[in-house]
Amino acid sequence: MGRAAALRFAAQGALVVGCDTNAASAAETVSLVEAAGGRMVSIHPVNLSTMAQCQRVVDFVLEQHDRLDVLYNNAALAHFNWIEDITEEDWRANTRDEVDLVFFLTKVAWPHLKASGGTIVNTASLTGWRTFRVLGGLAHATAKMGIVGMTKHLAMEGREFGIRANSISPGIIESPQTVAQLEDKNWADYMLGKTMLGRLGKPEEVADVAIFLASEESSFVTGVDIKVDGGMAVW
Repeated sequence: MGRAAALRFAAQGALVVGCDTNAASAAETVSLVEAAGGRMVSIHPVNLSTMAQCQRVVDFVLEQHDRLDVLYNNAALAHFNWIEDITEEDWRANTRDEVDLVFFLTKVAWPHLKASGGTIVNTASLTGWRTFRVLGGLAHATAKMGIVGMTKHLAMEGREFGIRANSISPGIIESPQTVAQLEDKNWADYMLGKTMLGRLGKPEEVADVAIFLASEESSFVTGVDIKVDGGMAVW
């Protein structure tokens, strides 16, 4: 979803600054954006699980462009397991890799978003709103609902500075992991059967909603979570 967002935002004329833990993947994303005629730079490898690393990212943004208008908190590493199998280490890893990094990056970016009256788009998950009997998502769901709550408070605190904050809860989106899971007939029949449109979502479909929330086209939208799930939440 991050790569799709970089390509989509750049196609709209955004000056994209990305980051990644994987240097090779980051360089490939930059190449793809430039090949499509867009502009992107990246800082990598970087791990957003510490505030110091997040400060590196924000400093890099300001070195490149002198300002920060949109913060898209899409980075995360999900950990799935059932309650009887979740260890203390697993639980803390989930908090670190899905909640801490959003808070840390937003915290260090906040003064610059105040200066620009910028927008924040956070990535939550439909697993925070729905349970699935084939998915041990307790820790993941807890973390992602934390993102929904955090987003509302960011919207409230940012209102006087012109900052808007919203979140997106994707459903089942195409990725190497989900494509592989489709080989499990029990998983595929259940999860696709829960999706009103009967298919996986595409990363570009999530990116398009992020662009809407980041742009002036959503100028009267703040503090909300938009489900990009093919109707899964209401099916």
